[in-house]
Amino acid sequence: MSPDSAESSPSSSRDWFFPSPSFIHSTSNSPQSPNYPRKFSTIPRHSRSSPTDWKPPKTSTFRSVSSSGSAAYGDQKYGRGRRRIELIRRSEKTAKQEKDDPVLEQIRDVSKAVSGVKTAIGEMGIRVFGQRIKIRWQMASYIAILFTAFGSLVHKNFSLHNRVIDLQDQISTMNITLQACNTSDTFDTISILQESDHLSSKGLKILALTVSIALLSMPLFVFKYIDHISKFRSSYNCSEKVSLNKQLEYRVDVLLSVHPYAKALALLVATLMLICLGGLALFGVTDDSLADCLWLSWTYVADSGNHANSEGMGPRLVSVSISFGGMLIFAMMLGLVSDAISEKLDSLRKGRSEVVEQNHTLILGWSDKLGSLLNQLVIANESLGGGIVVVMAERDKEEMELDIAKMEFDFRGTSVICRSGSPLILADLKKVSVSKARAIVVLADDGNADQSDARALRTVLSLTGVKEGLRGHIVVELSDLDNEVLVKLVGGELVETVVAHDVIGRLMIQCARQPGLAQIWEDILGFENCEFYIKRWPQLDGMQFEDVLISFPDAIPCGVKVASRGGKIILNPEDSYVLQEGDEVLVIAEDDDTYAPGALPMVNGASFMHIARPARKPQKILLCGWRRDIDDMIVVWRGSLPGDFIVPKLMEKILLCGWRRDMEDMIMVLDAFLAPGSELWMFNEVVESERERKLIDGGLDVSRLVNITLVHREGNAVIRRHLESLPLESFDSILILADESVEDSAIQADSRSLATLLLIRDIQAKRLPYREAMVTRGQRGSFSRGSWIGEMQQASDRSVIISEILDPRTKNLLSMSKISDYVLSNELVSMALAMVAEDRQINDVLEELFAEEGNELHIRLAELYLHEGEELSFYEIILRARLKREIVIGYRLANAERAVINPPNKNERRRWSVKDVFVVISEKE
Repeated sequence: MSPDSAESSPSSSRDWFFPSPSFIHSTSNSPQSPNYPRKFSTIPRHSRSSPTDWKPPKTSTFRSVSSSGSAAYGDQKYGRGRRRIELIRRSEKTAKQEKDDPVLEQIRDVSKAVSGVKTAIGEMGIRVFGQRIKIRWQMASYIAILFTAFGSLVHKNFSLHNRVIDLQDQISTMNITLQACNTSDTFDTISILQESDHLSSKGLKILALTVSIALLSMPLFVFKYIDHISKFRSSYNCSEKVSLNKQLEYRVDVLLSVHPYAKALALLVATLMLICLGGLALFGVTDDSLADCLWLSWTYVADSGNHANSEGMGPRLVSVSISFGGMLIFAMMLGLVSDAISEKLDSLRKGRSEVVEQNHTLILGWSDKLGSLLNQLVIANESLGGGIVVVMAERDKEEMELDIAKMEFDFRGTSVICRSGSPLILADLKKVSVSKARAIVVLADDGNADQSDARALRTVLSLTGVKEGLRGHIVVELSDLDNEVLVKLVGGELVETVVAHDVIGRLMIQCARQPGLAQIWEDILGFENCEFYIKRWPQLDGMQFEDVLISFPDAIPCGVKVASRGGKIILNPEDSYVLQEGDEVLVIAEDDDTYAPGALPMVNGASFMHIARPARKPQKILLCGWRRDIDDMIVVWRGSLPGDFIVPKLMEKILLCGWRRDMEDMIMVLDAFLAPGSELWMFNEVVESERERKLIDGGLDVSRLVNITLVHREGNAVIRRHLESLPLESFDSILILADESVEDSAIQADSRSLATLLLIRDIQAKRLPYREAMVTRGQRGSFSRGSWIGEMQQASDRSVIISEILDPRTKNLLSMSKISDYVLSNELVSMALAMVAEDRQINDVLEELFAEEGNELHIRLAELYLHEGEELSFYEIILRARLKREIVIGYRLANAERAVINPPNKNERRRWSVKDVFVVISEKE
């Protein structure tokens, strides 16, 4: 072959190889091309076959097509195995249509053309290879002959080499075209499946939109149907009063009221329904998948501003509807949260929350004694660094806290917690941890005594019904002594009772007979000074009570709790009683941690010794042996008593102003205390016949009174002319009682008592002789000669007036004027309640001291124990008082206004006066 033919053959073969422009155009635009981009649209099926010859295969699966194209069609979320099965089924269904399908015929034509291209490429390669060999052999044979033509032949060689490179490029292009022809079948199948899935997804989207609209409109039809049924029933049956609408409203109301979480659950269900319906609606109007639509629906519900990015009328309409529903949902949620927070704060404000405490003091009820009771409990807890006191009453918590904040005393580390509730309800009792309280105090209500005691009885029943049991004891304040037996019968061993009315009545009688005893009772009952304590001291076992009396430098022993007699407390026992194992000692001390037994007292560094036997005459003592401190050693004996042991009883004349419920009890106590021939005048507004009836109903037989004679006078104690009809200057004691008609109001009762006191003192001052008035005024000297308070003080030296005061503010007026030896009833009762709450054993001690029999407090003159100017220590006074079977607990000097209970430095000697007085515990005379 010549070079010319070699040059022409590639061009001819190249012309033969490249297809026609129309074929290249149709092939390049076909989806069978391997580089066919996804953004180009595929050739519609109807352009290659008639609509009647081709039908899209049906699919049994649901797949959504994204609006952004189906790139990465093989996503993991679509099952590939399921797709292969669907391809096989579809290929089987369309096998019969391949012969008549024009598209398949065109594919076969393209395959034939590709085969021809492959053959042409092979032949061209062979030709090129042979042509190169020929050229090289011809050039080699002509080298020796045609050396002059060497340059032109080299040029031809390079030209042919460039053509070979061009042909290789064309071969690579043909290989790419061949690969495109091989994969055209797969792309065609994929496009068919995409079109089929698109049609199926479109049907599902229409179905989802229809379902969402149907579900959204269903409640409207249900409500219309219910309303129709209700009207039909009401017209058909006139006897039916409640319609179906009202019944459903009632059921919903009950559901939301009974179940606390019903509102939150209903809101959650409404939110889920809105998200589901919104997701279905979005699935019907957009090209996104169902999962994406549900998530998009949630974003619209959570944030209404997300719908601003929606495009198109349908998506915008749906997104706005979902956002509006979301706003309603969140508005309701905010309302529920706000109501829950407000309810919780209201519960805390009203005291409905639970108290999580233990070993606290629980006070049930509210009365005017609460302030004094809290003050005593605060003082008692001060040594412990403070405590917890819980108050529950049927009052608003804010009002209770406000009233407590107004009380004028320091809480000293004690926390007072208020709760609103009823002590008759077990749920309210559990709310204040009643089972873990160390003491429970039940206060009497202000008002009728019988109703107050009945309520206290029901409260005790509620307390005994606590399933968890009670750790502490119950202290119940009663108003009537007759109800004490019933309360103890119900409460059993858990209950300790304090009958306020009876305690005050007995204290008034004791204070009327012994002026100044009210202040001593305040010191002993209150926690501010000295009070009763009971404790076990093993080191005292085997010691006689006489030695125990002088074994406590900072306390005064008063009795023994005998273990062998079941824990019975014996006040003022015999000197010879020997403490046994398990016995406890009752003392009067400042606090429970301020005293302890020590060695026998020392005087000037020497042992303090005493003679065991009573001695009424001077005795001689023989000391056998010698000690280095014999000069300092002091031997002390009781010595002799200067006077007679017996204090004679004198006839007394006592006036009772006012009427009390327990008047019969006071008369019986006075009959037991007073000397024969004494007179008891009764001045009140109750007619004489009514008095006798009330006394008989109370169990008093006037004919059986031994020591006193009743004298009845009728009148009003706040009217001067009525009081002037009485011989007020002749009475030894006058008791002004809180009248039964006004005892429900403390302020009114105190105003009446104070008016009566002032009138009596003024009348007494006017009837005093002028000489006695001048002498008395010179002695007192605290007020001017013409002052009315000075005149009343003169009258107070002639007789003792005891006023039953209920309000502490009235107490301050009387204490400043010093015109009455008062009794603050509410404060004394509160002190007794606090003491029994701290230690229930003290109640037995108080009951004996208040009773008609047993031991009581007395104020004795110093001349009964010593001589004028005699120098003795307090221990020696104690030993001398043991000759009278008395226990000295304190003293009051002649020039002092208050008594000293449990004095310090008991072994220090001092000079005494016969005008001094001693406070003792002794048996009732």
